[in-house]
Amino acid sequence: MTRRLLRFIFLFVLLILVLAGGVLGWGYAQFTRPGQQAFDQTVVLTKGQGLKEIAAQLAKSGVISNQLVFRVGSRFGGWSRDLKYGEFRFPAGTSMHDVATILLKGITVVRRVTIPEGLSTVRVVNILRLTEGLRGDIEQIPGEGTLFPDTYNFSHGDERVTILQRMAERMDKITAKLWTARENKLPLATIRDAVILASIVEKETSLREERAHVAGVFINRLRRGMRLQSDPTVVYGLTRGAGPLGRPLRRADLEQDTPFNTYQLPGLPPAPITNPGLAALRAVLHPKAGKDLYFVADG
Repeated sequence: MTRRLLRFIFLFVLLILVLAGGVLGWGYAQFTRPGQQAFDQTVVLTKGQGLKEIAAQLAKSGVISNQLVFRVGSRFGGWSRDLKYGEFRFPAGTSMHDVATILLKGITVVRRVTIPEGLSTVRVVNILRLTEGLRGDIEQIPGEGTLFPDTYNFSHGDERVTILQRMAERMDKITAKLWTARENKLPLATIRDAVILASIVEKETSLREERAHVAGVFINRLRRGMRLQSDPTVVYGLTRGAGPLGRPLRRADLEQDTPFNTYQLPGLPPAPITNPGLAALRAVLHPKAGKDLYFVADG
């Protein structure tokens, strides 16, 4: 092999290395430079998508500008098999490197659903059925008073029944803790009794500062064997929580024969009439001391 041939081979290999280095340098610059998208983009990636499908979807959404660079960069970084699925939000200008990092770490969008205090279980279930991002139907309606009202975080694709289970577990945990710290000699035999009375207090007043007083009145009535005479229980007996009555109560309503008519029946109704919140539960287990047997709702 002549010296000229060796020199040619050396220069050829050097040229290849320079070109390869240039391509790698260009690719790295493309992979790490800020993206061109002007707005935040949200993309849902489903389980089972491969790197090629992910890159195509990201390019179609405008998150990445070059599918090949993204795929090569992800493979070169050793991330291609560990990319997560779910709903992801990519801020404007996110580089392809940062896109891969978000997918690798599984930084999914956190969605929220808020369940207000004092809703019946039927209405809670309707909220979940209308909440976008959740999937699956709710075939069995939970019992009244078993769901804790609060704001719950979830990810796109979570099951609706899973949110219900979390709400039920939260109610069990909170009521058990409150029951342990309750005041002595309350006319409430069980946690369920406390939840039933809290559900009535919840519907009687929406003002936090009034709940302990209203609870105290009902506690005093229970101690004396008096009927609670609560309008919300009568309403629940007529609607069973399907929605508002839509009109003022009439005298005939107070004479209706339902198990929830506390004008006609003594003691607590057989079940809660709504899902009470923390303030109502606390008020029932720590009612305002006094001898009041009546209260008047003003406004």
